[in-house]
Amino acid sequence: MSGRVVVVGSANVDLVVDVPRHPAGGETILGGDLRRSPGGKGANQAAGAARAGGAETSFVGAVGRDDSADLLLASLRRAGVRTDLVWRLDVPTGTALITVSPDGENAIVVAPGANSHLAVEAPQAERIAAADVVLAQLEIPLDVVRDAAAARRPGALLVLNAAPSRPLPDDVWAAVDVLVVNEHEAADLADAPGADAPEALAAALLERVPAVVVTLGGEGGLVARRGLDPVRVAAHRVEPVDTTGAGDTFCGVLAAALARGDDLAAAARLAAAAGALAVTRPGAQDAVPAASEVTALAGTA
Repeated sequence: MSGRVVVVGSANVDLVVDVPRHPAGGETILGGDLRRSPGGKGANQAAGAARAGGAETSFVGAVGRDDSADLLLASLRRAGVRTDLVWRLDVPTGTALITVSPDGENAIVVAPGANSHLAVEAPQAERIAAADVVLAQLEIPLDVVRDAAAARRPGALLVLNAAPSRPLPDDVWAAVDVLVVNEHEAADLADAPGADAPEALAAALLERVPAVVVTLGGEGGLVARRGLDPVRVAAHRVEPVDTTGAGDTFCGVLAAALARGDDLAAAARLAAAAGALAVTRPGAQDAVPAASEVTALAGTA
């Protein structure tokens, strides 16, 4: 292993139903069979980082003492993630309710459960202090993101996937080294009235953070850094089956590549290939591709 990643974030069990279309308010729709699989943005990203190879990956999260927690921890361990710092609490494990339409698009409601009780204490802070990259998201309390950022060693990167979107206080903005957002999250966070092009949104966000990666789904992505021209990341044409967790796979592979010492643009190209492969399979952690698959697809771009 040439790098170390610590992912601080959420862990949920996903309850997934295929639907002919997403229901409107007050509407009932008959769907397919219920699938139960490991998920949560943080856990998904940890699986993505571990399977990317070349970076020891630890997960800092919180789960209950139920069978949902057992499912999640077993999945993370299979992916090669260190789980010794995961809190087990006397509250339910987080749950995500997901509907997936025939085009692979999903709609998600999350009941946070144990994720709301996550904290960074001395053992977690010690592991974070040894990391090259700390990756966090916003399905956990902002105080946890603050504490994880404060525990970093000098020179370590904080990569924040600002999802689900919410307003960020100044001290959190100041801690971020690389911001990863999709177009909708970029528009929510950028103080740029009338801006809708990814380049304009990224330029506005660069006033707050040194580097931004805007993911654009089937259109690829954009890497923007202060003082450098923005770089477009090409998309890979695939047939989507389920987009659940594709963005998380992107973030995990990006973090692992940065921990290995890759340039941000090169890391984003690998991450885009991983995200493309993830949408061709059902599930979140179950859909995370192996490093060899990612490298092979990235080489075709």
